[in-house]
Amino acid sequence: MYLAGQLLLEIGVFAVATVLVGRLSAEALAAHQIVLTVAATTFMVPLGLSAAAAVAVGQAIGRRDPAAARRAGWLALGLGAAIMLGTSAVFFTVPDALVRLFTHDAGVLAIGVPLFWLAAVWQVFDGVQVVATGVLRGTGDTRTPMLANLVAHWGIGLPVGWALCFGRGLGAPGLWMGLSLGLAGVALLLLAAWTRTRDAWSQAPTLTRRRAAV
Repeated sequence: MYLAGQLLLEIGVFAVATVLVGRLSAEALAAHQIVLTVAATTFMVPLGLSAAAAVAVGQAIGRRDPAAARRAGWLALGLGAAIMLGTSAVFFTVPDALVRLFTHDAGVLAIGVPLFWLAAVWQVFDGVQVVATGVLRGTGDTRTPMLANLVAHWGIGLPVGWALCFGRGLGAPGLWMGLSLGLAGVALLLLAAWTRTRDAWSQAPTLTRRRAAV
């Protein structure tokens, strides 16, 4: 139930954002969809790492080896962040070329370039949050990712994006600022949850090993 809720909340916020951007203009909607498509493609890599991390952490916990679970979790988080740092650099340096892969429309280019810059800001956060979701899932915790998405995306990110987009008149970039804030919030909350889990294991490693030996 929690896993389904987490997916609904995470995917739903971007679906709602697309509907909101559609109220602005055809050019804004096109630019939003182009950048979201590219960002979703790069997201597939940490998503795969997330699934692998869930298995690795789960197996380590199953054999009562908290040290291995910690190593697997941090390794996956580091790899996810490093990969998304690379895609962030691409988004920052050649946003114009990325938009031109889809269209040469001047109006779409004018909106799409700053959206790619904003997407570059959230790339690392997006990678960290999805891998952290998998790592926590490996520990059996699916409730925390759901609550983190509810609070950060729906309680903070989307309202802030709405206010910047329509209240402040920033348009699509304003909405994406809110989405970036939401992703950053999810990433930080899940990292904090993983750190607490790791610290709890480190307090009784001897007991864990003794139980494994029985």
